[in-house]
Amino acid sequence: MKTVKDISKITGISIRTLRYYDEIGLLKPTQLTDAGYRLYDNKALEKLQEIMFFRELELPLTDIKKIMENPQFDKEQILSAQKSVLEQKRNRLNGLIALISDIMKGANTMSFEAFRSEDIQKIIDHTLECMSKEALDKQVQQYGSMEQYREHLASGFANEQAVADLLKWYGSKEKAMAAVMQASGNTEELKQEQGEIAAVYRQFMTAKKANNNAMAQLAVEQLAGCYKKLFALDNARNILLDLAKEYLKNEKLAEVTDSQHGDGCSEYVARAIERYYGVSCSP
Repeated sequence: MKTVKDISKITGISIRTLRYYDEIGLLKPTQLTDAGYRLYDNKALEKLQEIMFFRELELPLTDIKKIMENPQFDKEQILSAQKSVLEQKRNRLNGLIALISDIMKGANTMSFEAFRSEDIQKIIDHTLECMSKEALDKQVQQYGSMEQYREHLASGFANEQAVADLLKWYGSKEKAMAAVMQASGNTEELKQEQGEIAAVYRQFMTAKKANNNAMAQLAVEQLAGCYKKLFALDNARNILLDLAKEYLKNEKLAEVTDSQHGDGCSEYVARAIERYYGVSCSP
């Protein structure tokens, strides 16, 4: 027989915790001495080791008590649910670690200074310079004049949510401006980058058919790499989370994506992004 003090030394669990387990009926002592001291035999110690295992999994004491009291209790279901919770926590931490690492590399200051009129005109000028003559003529014809087309482009900056998202993706107006000014309008480069993204979506669909979460997580990493390259981002976390939200709430976007890559693709990609970053994007 072992005393509370002995058990505490062996397991590292405090005497106070062992007393509490006794009070709630989770781990009763094998017997009490005449002086009222708790004593535990090897069977009680084995039970305590099982409790410690469940606590390591962060199971609530109420669930542990149900499992210990009823061998028929669906232990597998509880463990499966807890595994999912722990995976979500792990993925969220992994996503945050990656975010911190990328921010440190890019010295991201998270500034939300608004775009000034001259910034907007500079972006528009560069956008027009990057467009082919054919594409530019088509837009001018559609909007009636070059001036009206420029007004249309400028109107996008009146959308506060869109601008907020842009600043959130890049972390600052300066980084967003730098990314825009890097764009060359090279159609061959764009086609190549779009092809790389399409290949990633094919991997998502392969993972979906095989029910392979590990493959899906790898696809999220690859998609993040594609978006970082395409949009000159330090980190793709925010833009991918926004993409997942859109897939789950924007039926038109989901339909277009599914028609391109296969039924259920948009929701599958959204859920894979959720798992990867440990964040729920459901509306």
